[in-house]
Amino acid sequence: MRLLLLRHGQTPSNVAGLLDTGAPGPRLTPLGERQAAAVPTALDGRPIDALAVSSLLRTSLTAGPLAADRTLRPTVLDGLREIEAGALEMSADLDDHHTYLETVFAWSRGDRGRRMPGGPDGDTFLDRFDDAVAALAVRDHGVVLAVSHGAAIRSWAGARVRGLDVEELAHTPLANTGLIEVDGDPARGWRLVDWQRHPVGGERLDAVVANDPTGEPVDD
Repeated sequence: MRLLLLRHGQTPSNVAGLLDTGAPGPRLTPLGERQAAAVPTALDGRPIDALAVSSLLRTSLTAGPLAADRTLRPTVLDGLREIEAGALEMSADLDDHHTYLETVFAWSRGDRGRRMPGGPDGDTFLDRFDDAVAALAVRDHGVVLAVSHGAAIRSWAGARVRGLDVEELAHTPLANTGLIEVDGDPARGWRLVDWQRHPVGGERLDAVVANDPTGEPVDD
């Protein structure tokens, strides 16, 4: 199976630098809407056999233009949702951002017993994301685009995808509508095909100024 993990479009919480991981979550900003609208053209000519989104609103809004363009109905999978911030929820504090990101990349490095303050440990997150991906694989789709979330995509990919360096992943932002593309299946594992750090619609859709905690790198 070819799996395209697309980060959702920009939200007001991304701009404000908030660790906003709760349901249903914010809508898209005007820039986020433009990022979403650019996805069909950016992927023109590429086969997409199925669409999936998380249970948070921003992923459905991001998938909407592509769903309309390809006449596809997205499957909602709660396991694709963002990593819960727990006691750090809605914080704009930079130390809290660092704690959040250090925790999710500790999971990618194998320290899965480490717990988000007031939130899940790595096994809990990886199990539910794995289950969501497995649910897509069992349906035998050829190419699936799943709209998910910055920290969730990077943490899962760092733990599960061959060809991705966790340190590089942790220190490289994934822009809104950035994409990590992998190939494989749950039994054989996953290998990296492509990693687009900027919006798939082009760097013109990058945020000019934003302190976006779930898409930013871990600072040394």
